[in-house]
Amino acid sequence: LLSICCCAPSCTFVLFLCTTTCTCAQTMGRRRKSRKPPPKKKMTEPLQLVFPCPFCNHEKSCDVNLDRTRNVGTVTCRVCLEDFQTPINYLSEAVDVYSDWIDACESANQ
Repeated sequence: LLSICCCAPSCTFVLFLCTTTCTCAQTMGRRRKSRKPPPKKKMTEPLQLVFPCPFCNHEKSCDVNLDRTRNVGTVTCRVCLEDFQTPINYLSEAVDVYSDWIDACESANQ
């Protein structure tokens, strides 16, 4: 099991393992694989569920409810009790329903 190393007669290695101080550790065998650091996790924030009301201008007063069984999204203001409903699909999120409400308000004003 023990054999004499090729770089110096006093150096020995067991099977394929050589001492780290030996010069033959860098020249014999495969190239060592360098470890890459793990990828950093991206800081993702959850999407908003509460929005400002375009009618009463209160911050965080409009709640969005998505009823996936009936495919209806509802936006309701807690202050002025204004509400809006729009059809949704399986890809729709709360911000989509709110933006539909804003678009409907802008089209009604023109």
